[in-house]
Amino acid sequence: MPDQSLIYHLAIVGLGSVQEYLALHVLLCLVPAFFLAGAIASLFSKESVLRFFGNETPKYISYPVAAVSGCLLAVCSCTVLPLFAGIYRRGAGIGPATTFLFSAPAINILAIVYTAKILGYDLGVARAVIAIILSIAIGLTMAAVFERHREKKEGIKNFGEERHAHSAYLFLLLLAILIVPEILTEWILLLAVETVLVLITIYLSFNWFSKDELKDWMAETWFLVKQIAPLLLLGVFFAGIMVELLPAEYVAAVVGGASFGASFIASVAAALMYFSTLTEVPIISALTELGMGRGPALAMLLAGPALSLPNMIVISRIMGAKKTSLYIALIVAVASIAGFIFGLYFV
Repeated sequence: MPDQSLIYHLAIVGLGSVQEYLALHVLLCLVPAFFLAGAIASLFSKESVLRFFGNETPKYISYPVAAVSGCLLAVCSCTVLPLFAGIYRRGAGIGPATTFLFSAPAINILAIVYTAKILGYDLGVARAVIAIILSIAIGLTMAAVFERHREKKEGIKNFGEERHAHSAYLFLLLLAILIVPEILTEWILLLAVETVLVLITIYLSFNWFSKDELKDWMAETWFLVKQIAPLLLLGVFFAGIMVELLPAEYVAAVVGGASFGASFIASVAAALMYFSTLTEVPIISALTELGMGRGPALAMLLAGPALSLPNMIVISRIMGAKKTSLYIALIVAVASIAGFIFGLYFV
């Protein structure tokens, strides 16, 4: 029978992980992300999504756009989920949608700059370039497997140019609310700017959209919260326990060197851990000081922000077990291969 004191300790660790997650993410990241996703799902016409992400868009347009569209969003593997759910629910193809899902948390500007500054410019540049390339490869593979026999979509409602303009402006306002906390570090200034942005967004929303449209927006936002939040918090709880049971020293010992096995283990370990935005950099920095190779470090940088235990649980709910299983396998595989090749040339 397990020691009750150990169980109690692990429970406290898990609850502490949830508490820390809520404190860091809910007000400044998840809440704006959920409202942004709800707006995408309800106030944007499908054409505005399918223009770049749909099956009718040429691949040479949809995939590059999906691969780089998350570069300004400081999101992690969990806070990207409401955005992905909103895009996917509006009819985006599985290929561009999963390209965005992988690339958005991997290539945000803050993470790339921070990676280059702390871990070296070789890892920073490799992380950005390889993440974009691999996200497109993953998206193309997902589309090839799951959309070969997909039926053509029916006609979609068009809301008109004025509605389009207002939706685009609302998107920019919500995006600003999401990004500002990553730019401003002074709490008083941050609170002042965020308050002004929120009040402007509320005022313009009541002027731009009808009561029914606003009701649809809130309904979509609440639907996403109910679908994602409970599983997200449950995953964060168990991820905290997993980190407690997996000593960093042991991980560093296993992933030293430049072998494929070391990169593979680093990819799997990173996929099971939870990295909030930018936290992967100091963690990996500490592991490299303990002996982690440059190749496994890159593998962890690629797999960690893209996957986590909460992320896996939620995306399986959004796009099903089969698609999720292949998506996870592809990320672990390409991260391992990229880390192995990188480790051969950069020691």
